[in-house]
Amino acid sequence: MPDHYVTGSAIRRLREKRRLTQAQLAAALSVSDKTVSKWETARGLPDITLLEPLARVLQVSVPELLSGEEVINANRAGNLLRTVLYVCPVCGNVLHAAGAAHISCCGVELPPLEAEEADASHALHCEAVEDEFYVTLEHPMTKEHFISFFACAGSDRFELVKLYPEGGAQARFAARGGGMLYWYCNRHGLFCQKLPRKRAVRP
Repeated sequence: MPDHYVTGSAIRRLREKRRLTQAQLAAALSVSDKTVSKWETARGLPDITLLEPLARVLQVSVPELLSGEEVINANRAGNLLRTVLYVCPVCGNVLHAAGAAHISCCGVELPPLEAEEADASHALHCEAVEDEFYVTLEHPMTKEHFISFFACAGSDRFELVKLYPEGGAQARFAARGGGMLYWYCNRHGLFCQKLPRKRAVRP
């Protein structure tokens, strides 16, 4: 069973948002309307086998149902410009999702990283070279203090270049019409800036 289970208030809120009656929701799940009423008044919980069908009828994902927080995204397949990044503090694994998600690694539930505009010590140099963007950063690359990765998110793509201590803080990304560029310092966190929409060409 999940650590956080669905609440009656979440079921009721999502049902009412879909303009479903208790009877209509019950019929879709092949349960009685009294059963749905018990769920919503905290006198019972849906069986775990009903979570996926319940989420499907309420038009949310199972994680959204369990958290009680609906992720608003008109593109249900995911829009990579909505990329959310996560970094595991134990193993350094980098994970991404096209929108809010519940992500765990090494037994730790990871919070989404909040990207900031770069300060002077993390200012990025981005150069258009033919059909690519070449990005570089003057930054320490020691085992104690380094840039962990560069990433580029567009509407239909996500590219990530993993970096390692004692290597160079540089990467190349295909220039395909704008997007968002991210880079992560293991001490100071995530930074971002927009890429130009114009296709890069050699001057």
